[in-house]
Amino acid sequence: MTRRTKTLVHVAVAAAIGFAAAGCQIGDDFQHGYLTDERAVAQVRPGMTGDQVLQTLGTPSTVSTVGNKSWYYISQHSRRRVAFLNASVTDQRVTAVYFNSGMRVERVALYGIEEGKVFDFITRTTPAGGGDQSFITQLFQGLGRWQT
Repeated sequence: MTRRTKTLVHVAVAAAIGFAAAGCQIGDDFQHGYLTDERAVAQVRPGMTGDQVLQTLGTPSTVSTVGNKSWYYISQHSRRRVAFLNASVTDQRVTAVYFNSGMRVERVALYGIEEGKVFDFITRTTPAGGGDQSFITQLFQGLGRWQT
């Protein structure tokens, strides 16, 4: 091989590697579940009926299994740094609408993780224990399993 041929081979190999790398996307973002619209969530007020909540927020991701008194809208963002690798969860939010016995809104919460703990971004508090808190905590403990 002549010097010129070797140079052309090196240029061709470098170009092929460059084209292959350009074909791999870097940094894909994914949205799963409910798209949290904080303006819509702010429109949900105590005393609203379930039908009014459905018109404002849409169908919930899941409802409480006892008495249908809580509706949950689950949203998750994940990011894949390099094509062909698993995505990792970067944020998860759960909008919870709590109803009284007459199926009227009692209160609304928007849960997320702050400083490693479940946090309500509406009341700016960490929820107290109880059955609902246990369910919310379980949703966030499953973060690693919600990968693309």
